[in-house]
Amino acid sequence: MNTSAAKLQESYQQEGFLSPLPVLDEIELKEAREAFAKLEEEFGTEYTQYSLHNVHLQYSWVMNLTKHPRILQVIQAILGPDVILLDSRFICKYPTVKPADVQENEDHQSKPVTDNELPYVAWHQDMRYWGIAGGPVLSVWLALDDSQKENGVLQVIPGSHDSGMLPHRQATRPGNLLSVNQEIPEELVQVDKAVICPLKAGQMSIHDGLLVHASDANTSQRRRCGLVIRYVPTCAYPTEDPDRPRKFHATQLACGVDQFHHFSS
Repeated sequence: MNTSAAKLQESYQQEGFLSPLPVLDEIELKEAREAFAKLEEEFGTEYTQYSLHNVHLQYSWVMNLTKHPRILQVIQAILGPDVILLDSRFICKYPTVKPADVQENEDHQSKPVTDNELPYVAWHQDMRYWGIAGGPVLSVWLALDDSQKENGVLQVIPGSHDSGMLPHRQATRPGNLLSVNQEIPEELVQVDKAVICPLKAGQMSIHDGLLVHASDANTSQRRRCGLVIRYVPTCAYPTEDPDRPRKFHATQLACGVDQFHHFSS
């Protein structure tokens, strides 16, 4: 990492994200993609689209990715030396549009495919779901595939992490991949300021838990797959929310020392 920790921290605090950042070399990327292909064969792509949650507890290769030295070097520059791995999830947007841009219904009649029918991620803030206080949540997207506009690249609103928590509501457009189907009303999102975060496979982006972000549907013929990893400083702790109780059974000490022991593991 050529950029100093101070520069990384300054840019992250100002913009709320960093992208792109190098992580995996060619051999590491090849091994990760081959290992993920085995999960696709075992579980099927409908499952691997969003349901491979906290599998770092089951597969050592996933755990090794969450503790990759190049990732932790950046994470420690932002969060400090003592960091908890909070959660991980693979997210894959598979090609859902045929080359002719049509799909067949049950009567085998072709119909045009519209963006409203394809999986996407609505504008949201990660902190809305986590119930964490005492420290920030930092999210990593580690790309296993190239991530471009056509296959549903991450979009962010720079600096929006400084606006605090925004209201969320139930999404009205079908296809939202967020597990609780929420969205920030678009009138509260400065969409005109949105920037995309294209990545080459093996690179990562990171963003603050309050950064407003989203991703459109994959309208290409290429998969977009990545490992989302979330980290918190050891001083952070879970909050009580009777409306949405959260348990953190997959936490691990990513690096440093945990003097607080706020999370079960």
